[in-house]
Amino acid sequence: MFLTAIITASDKGYAGERTDESGPAIAAMLDENYRVVSRAVLPDDRKMLADEMRRLCRQSMDIIFTTGGTGFSERDVTPEATMDVIDRQAPGISQAMMFHSLSVTPKAMLSRGIAGICGHTLIINLPGSPKAVRENLEYILEPLKHGLEILKGEAGECGGSIR
Repeated sequence: MFLTAIITASDKGYAGERTDESGPAIAAMLDENYRVVSRAVLPDDRKMLADEMRRLCRQSMDIIFTTGGTGFSERDVTPEATMDVIDRQAPGISQAMMFHSLSVTPKAMLSRGIAGICGHTLIINLPGSPKAVRENLEYILEPLKHGLEILKGEAGECGGSIR
């Protein structure tokens, strides 16, 4: 069971001016291997996002999904907040999501989301739209389980097939 947190970065969501649809979309796609124990809607504020990610890492989350704040707007700072927290990048995850998303829309190239590891916690930035969240998660969730097992020390290296 992977302890899971979901952070939505949205100024309007934080102010109560917009309903968060992307956070619930993430939770709805997770199977019995994931237990969502924390959900938060925060403003697009680099320090607040990084502080929450650090807090969740200290609470031994296995994975933190963020949604929103990965675009070109001046307020889109989720990747920068994530970089402030992680020890190591996991570029294959964000590259896989980009590759898959580009098969859906060329606008996917405008996403700046990253993935990385803080201690034993994996942090993955997802786009802000519920549609893009679903497209990305459906592509990465199956192989992600093996990566999380390795991170937790429950599995060996990635020598076998994941299909």
